[in-house]
Amino acid sequence: MRHLITVDDFTNDEIDDLFKDATIFSSLQSCDMLQGKLVVTLFFENSTRTRSSFEIASKRLSAKVVNLDISTSSSSKGETIEDTIANLSAMKPDAIIIRHRNCGLPQSLTKYVKSPLINAGDGKNSHPTQALLDLYTIKEHFQNNIKNKKIAIVGDIKNSRVASSLLSLLPRFGIEPILVAPACFMPQTKFKTAKRLEDVIKDVDIVYSLRTQIERHEQSFYKTLDEFAKEYCVTKDIVKDYDILLMHPGPVNRNIDITDELLDDKRCKVLRQVTNGVAVRMAILKKLIKG
Repeated sequence: MRHLITVDDFTNDEIDDLFKDATIFSSLQSCDMLQGKLVVTLFFENSTRTRSSFEIASKRLSAKVVNLDISTSSSSKGETIEDTIANLSAMKPDAIIIRHRNCGLPQSLTKYVKSPLINAGDGKNSHPTQALLDLYTIKEHFQNNIKNKKIAIVGDIKNSRVASSLLSLLPRFGIEPILVAPACFMPQTKFKTAKRLEDVIKDVDIVYSLRTQIERHEQSFYKTLDEFAKEYCVTKDIVKDYDILLMHPGPVNRNIDITDELLDDKRCKVLRQVTNGVAVRMAILKKLIKG
């Protein structure tokens, strides 16, 4: 039995195979590959894209989906998350998908389950499926010619689980990250850093903007998001007409992370990421459930 807790759970060869399946699934509306299988989703944090994407991916493979409503679950009565997971596992689902604010929790829960556990985001620690769909989108855009490409990751890097997963995954495939953030949002890192996107825009092939993770901050670093945007919003004045790929994991704070103008720009692939997310998650479900 395999789990997906971090991007390190899959080898490069396995990821390449996943992407081959995702390419096939991207052209399918439905198939019966997981007919008779049951997928449970357990989201302790709000989600639009990830939860919907997993549900659609499951249903396109003909699996049934049970979404556990946390507000009406026994966790509101004091049941531990470990007991919740153990009880769900006893009902014999074929996969459990979980999102939780506590870093490292999904890994600790693997000993309570008898089916694959998929991490849909744990605190600021990891978001493996987002990183995988992002890599797939990058490979698709550059027609697999991604070695030595450079990506500027911009914004609240320190508190972003997406950034954490990307920094683990992308260098394995020859992509060089450059971190662009103020000191308060910059993690300790071995990668190249910059204070402003303007300083590196001529050198990068991809710009990856991040949302400011206010819900994870222990103190206020900016009076308003508009103050942050004055320095770190990705604008047309910065990217000019450079041949770049513009990405964001969502949700996008318009004119804070990226301007309206650039969200409509042909270089922006935010919605393509969402589309690819369904196909990649279909491939992940196939791999973990069918083996």
